[in-house]
Amino acid sequence: MSGEIASTAGRKIAVPEFSMIVLIGASGSGKSTFARRHFRQTEVVSSDTCRGLVADDENDQAATPDAFALLQTILELRLKGRRLVVVDATNVRPEDRRKLVEIARRFHALSVAIVLDPGEDVCRNRNAGRQDRAFGPHVVRNQMAALRRGLRGLAREGFRQVHHLTSVDEIDSAEVSRQRLWTDRRDETGPFDIIGDVHGCADELEALLARLGYTVERGHEDGEPRYRVTAPAGRKAVFVGDLVDRGPRVADSLRLAMDMVENGVALCVLGNHEAKVEKWLAGRDVKVAHGLQTTIDDLARQSDAFRVRAKGFIGGLVSHYLLDGGRLAVAHAGIKEEMQGRASGTIRGFCLFGETTGEIDDFGLPVRQNWAAEYRGSTKVVYGHTPVVEAAWLNNTLCIDTGCVFGGMLSALRYPEMEIVSVPAAQVHSEPVRPLASAAAPSGAISRQAEADDLLDLADVSGKRIITTRLQPSVTIREENTAAALEVMSRFAIDPKWLIYLPPTMSPSETSKEEGFLEHPRDAFDFYRREGLREVVVQEKHMGSRALMVVCRDADAARARFGVTSGEIGAVYTRSGRAFFNDPARRDAVLARTRDALAATGLFDELGSEWLLLDAEIMPWSAKAQALISSQYGPTAAAARIGLGASREALRRAVSAGLPLDDLAAKTASRLAGAEAFASVVRRYAWPVAGIDDLKIAPFHLLASENHVHSDKPHSWHMDRLVRLAEADSLFKVTRVLGIDLDSEADVERGIRWWLDLTADGGEGMVLKPGEFLARGRRGITQPAIKCRGREYLRIIYGPDYDRPDHLDRLRQRGLGAKRSMAFREFALGLEALDRFVAREPLRRIHECVFGVLALESEPVDPRL
Repeated sequence: MSGEIASTAGRKIAVPEFSMIVLIGASGSGKSTFARRHFRQTEVVSSDTCRGLVADDENDQAATPDAFALLQTILELRLKGRRLVVVDATNVRPEDRRKLVEIARRFHALSVAIVLDPGEDVCRNRNAGRQDRAFGPHVVRNQMAALRRGLRGLAREGFRQVHHLTSVDEIDSAEVSRQRLWTDRRDETGPFDIIGDVHGCADELEALLARLGYTVERGHEDGEPRYRVTAPAGRKAVFVGDLVDRGPRVADSLRLAMDMVENGVALCVLGNHEAKVEKWLAGRDVKVAHGLQTTIDDLARQSDAFRVRAKGFIGGLVSHYLLDGGRLAVAHAGIKEEMQGRASGTIRGFCLFGETTGEIDDFGLPVRQNWAAEYRGSTKVVYGHTPVVEAAWLNNTLCIDTGCVFGGMLSALRYPEMEIVSVPAAQVHSEPVRPLASAAAPSGAISRQAEADDLLDLADVSGKRIITTRLQPSVTIREENTAAALEVMSRFAIDPKWLIYLPPTMSPSETSKEEGFLEHPRDAFDFYRREGLREVVVQEKHMGSRALMVVCRDADAARARFGVTSGEIGAVYTRSGRAFFNDPARRDAVLARTRDALAATGLFDELGSEWLLLDAEIMPWSAKAQALISSQYGPTAAAARIGLGASREALRRAVSAGLPLDDLAAKTASRLAGAEAFASVVRRYAWPVAGIDDLKIAPFHLLASENHVHSDKPHSWHMDRLVRLAEADSLFKVTRVLGIDLDSEADVERGIRWWLDLTADGGEGMVLKPGEFLARGRRGITQPAIKCRGREYLRIIYGPDYDRPDHLDRLRQRGLGAKRSMAFREFALGLEALDRFVAREPLRRIHECVFGVLALESEPVDPRL
C-alpha cells in the first residue's frame, strides 16, 4: 500500500512473507503479547530479551546500547537468510527506527510498521501492575507523545505498510496473514521456454513459438484482434521483457504476450523499454529515442481499449521471477544472488538496466559492469537486455537476447532441458548503435565461461566444505584436508583447465580365511551377493599406473571446450592431478596416437563429441614409478637378499658344525625365498622404456564426452568400444574381462580359477565390478569396484614375508570400513565433477569436487589397503 496508513476495518493485516515488521508502541501497549500470538518465537527479536542476554536483566537500561547492537546483528542475519523478522521494542522515535529501516533496505526487505495504540491509560495501568516496571507515569506519557508526533511520517521513513491499531479490541481481534511477494513463483516448476528480447519482431516470435511446439491461432474478440495459444505438454513461456520498440510489429508482440499471460501459458517480466512506454502511455514527458517512435506509431494505429489494456499489462509486470523452488530466476537485465526473491527500488533498477561503471563507450552507450563474471549463486539466472551473438552460459547465468531486431536471432531456453532453440531474423529491422557481430564465434574460439575461468578464486575451494552430489546428499570436506589438497594442486598439478575429474580409490575385498591367502575372490563375490547383486564382471588388474586421458580431436576443440591456448590437444595426468609424463614430447606423442586411434575407430563421430575422457592404466609400472622402485623397492629387495643370503650361509655352516640352529636356519631360508619372490615381482612389473613403443595403455572406462557422462552404460558398453583402440594401434592393450553369474556356483568357481591362473602367471589380480556402472545394493548405490590382489603381488604391499602364518594372522585384523567410505565418497565426487563439466558449469564448481577427491586422500586410512 505504498506507505499510506492502512485501514484496519475487519482487523485484517496482510504482511509480505519476507519483510521486517516493526512493532511500535509505548510500554504496556501489548507488543510482546501481540508478537507471541501472531508470529513464531524464532521470528521475534525483542529488546528486552537482548538485554537479558547481555546483562542477565531484561530491565537493565544501562545495557540498552549493547542490547540493541545484538538486536541489530540478529536482524541482519535473519534478513540475509531471507527470513521474516519482528522487532519487539518501543520504537516510538524516528531515531529508534532509522537504523532498522537502513538494515532492511540493505537486504532488500520491505519494512512494515504495526502501531499498537490502546491509549495512555491502558498502558499506564498495565505497567502499574508489573513489579519489573518501576517507573513513573511520565515515561508512558512521553512515549505516547513521541509516537503520535511521528505517526504521519512513517511512510517517509521508508515503511511500505503502516497498520494503526487504536484500541484494545482492535489489537486483540487483529488477524495477521502473510502474502508472497509478487516475484515469488517458486511453486511453479515448469517446464519453461524462456524467450529473449522480442522488440516488435512478431513474425520471428510466432515462428519461434511454432518451433517450440506452441500452437498459435489469431482471431477476434469484442472487435479486437486476439491470439489463442496452446502450450505443449503443460509448458509455459517466460518473456524476459523488451517486447516493444524498434521492430515492425510492436502491437502484435504486445498482444501475443498479453494474451498468453492472460490465458496462463506465459509469464513476463518488465523490460526497460516497457517501463519507458508505460511513462509515455501515462502522458509523462519522455525522450523519444532507442526505437520508441516505432512503438508510438504502432500504438497510435490501435484502439483506445488496446492502449488501456497495454498500459495495465505493463503496469502489472514485476522486476523478476524466482521459479522452480528457487532454482531459476528470470530478469530482464539479470539479477544478483542477494537480490533474488526480494523487492526494492534498487532491485527493480538493476533488473531493468543492470549495473554501469559511469563511463561511456565509443558508441555513446554506457559501459556495463560484468556482474555475471562475479556471480556465484546456485540459482540459474536467464536474462536479456544486452544482445549477444550466441547464447552461452557464464557462471550459471545465460543472456538469451541474441539481437533479433538487429538481424541476429530470436532465441529461447528450454528449461529444464537446457536446450537453446533459435530462429533467424527475417531481416535487419533496426541498425544497432553498437554493431552486432554478423556470425557466431569462429571454430575454436574460447567460450565466455572458459574465458571467465582463467583465474580461480581461492575462496571457491578453501575451508570446510559440504558438497552436494547426485549419488550422496552431502560429502563433508574438512578444512585441514582441503589445505593439504590445495598445497598439492597449487605446486604440482597440471593446467587446472584440464582437471575435470579425479578417480576414486578402491577398496580391497574382505580379508580371506582361506589358508595362505590375505585376499581371495570368494570374499569379493560374497560381498556383492550380500548386496543383492546377481551379475558382476571381473577385469584383469594391470600392474601399471592409473592415468586419466583427456583427448580432443584438435587444438581448436581443446581451445573451445577447455579454454587452453597452448596448442595442446589434451592431457595425461595421474590420480593426484600431476602430469603423467615429465617429457612434453612424449606426452604429445601419446596423445596424438590416442587421438588418431579414436578417430580411426569412429568414436568421436559415434559419440558426437570433439573430446573424450578415458580412464586407463599405463604400463610398465616403472614408467611412472621408477623413482619409487629405485629408492624403495629395489633397495629393499637387494638388502634382504644380501643380508638373508649371508645369514643363511652362516647358519648352514653352524648347523653343519653341530649347533642346534635348524629351526632358525629353516626360518631364514624361508625369509630369503620371500625376498627372492619380492625381487621377482618388482622385476616383472618394470621394463626399460626408451620411447612410446615400449609403453602399453589399457583403457577400461570411457567416462565422458560432450553432453554425456557415461555412468549410465554397463561396463560391457565401455569395454566393447575401448577394445577397438587395440585393433587400431598396438600402443593399446586389451583388458581381459569375464562375466560372472553370482547365482551360479559353477560360474563363481570359474571366476576363482580365472583369478588363480591369472595371478600364477604373474598377473597382479583382478577388479570386480557390478555389471551396471551404477548398481543399487541393499542400502542404495553400492561400491563401484573391489580389488582382489594376487598372493605374490601383495608382497610389494605388505613385505617379502607377509604370508608367514603369524604375519597373516596379524594382517587379517585390518578394517575396511574407512576405506570403503572413502572410496564411495570419492566416487560420488568424481561423477559429480563430470556432471557439472558436461552441464558447462563454471570451473570453480567442477574443481570443488576435484579438490574434494584429493582432500579425502588426506584422511587417515591405511595406505596398504
